Amino acid sequence: MASWTDRFWYSEEGLRLHYRDYAGPLDKPPILCIPGLTRNARDFEPVAERYAGEWRVICIELRGRGESAHDPDPSRYTPHYYVADLLKLLDQLGIADAVFLGTSLGGICTMLLASTDADRIAGAMLNDIGPEIDQAGIDRIGGYVGREVAFASWGQAIAVLTERNREMFPKWGAGEWDRFARRILHETDEGIRFQYDTRIADNYRAATEGPQGANWNLYECLTGRPVLILKGGLSDLLSDEVAERMVERLHDDAELVVVPDVGHTPNLEEPEALAAIDRLLERVMARQED
Repeated sequence: MASWTDRFWYSEEGLRLHYRDYAGPLDKPPILCIPGLTRNARDFEPVAERYAGEWRVICIELRGRGESAHDPDPSRYTPHYYVADLLKLLDQLGIADAVFLGTSLGGICTMLLASTDADRIAGAMLNDIGPEIDQAGIDRIGGYVGREVAFASWGQAIAVLTERNREMFPKWGAGEWDRFARRILHETDEGIRFQYDTRIADNYRAATEGPQGANWNLYECLTGRPVLILKGGLSDLLSDEVAERMVERLHDDAELVVVPDVGHTPNLEEPEALAAIDRLLERVMARQED
């Protein structure tokens, strides 16, 4: 496994936030990895394993997730605060631009950041997320986010997660389910638990009540830079229609790759996903050399 250094930065409100820093050259933009709603830096271990050394890979943990501090004011668990945290980190590290790899919520943050600071984005991957999202996926996520759960053993945790998510990942074997569990759970004195502040559920439910508006204006702020749209073939959050419209809106800037037999979200171990990221990085470097 690629080695990393645990580092921290501070939000404007003084929250201590964590990221994994995988060393790489300083003569090209780093890869900045942003996880989904309840996830953490471990989700991007396949990316770091493939690219660390040739690229600097920075895997951040949003406030309230992983080893980042929980916010005493849960009303601040919103994309605007997350984007402010990201910009503060980039400024602290002296990073002019980066390749943003955003999974689900991480992709929303990428689009939002593009609306105000597009020059900071050398290229972007939106992993199973777009400017319009399907209600089925919203409801499914709302059904589990924020629940206090403690498992007595890893075996029990893996069995429960397998049963809960089998429809999204029907081809996964024991190895995939084991890695999935160990990336989203951690051991505590009270048992094996999810590694996020359960209060993020309050804002999630408030934000997803009622019809969801489209955010095509945010997405189109990515115009002019390489974009990869990664979609799970079984996704219940990003529809085929929306994904195809995303390509049409950005024309040659965007590539759509559908990962078969997985739902929300591809775990970035799939050959199709890694090959697509390869091409995204090649396009980024070609733009840098122009």
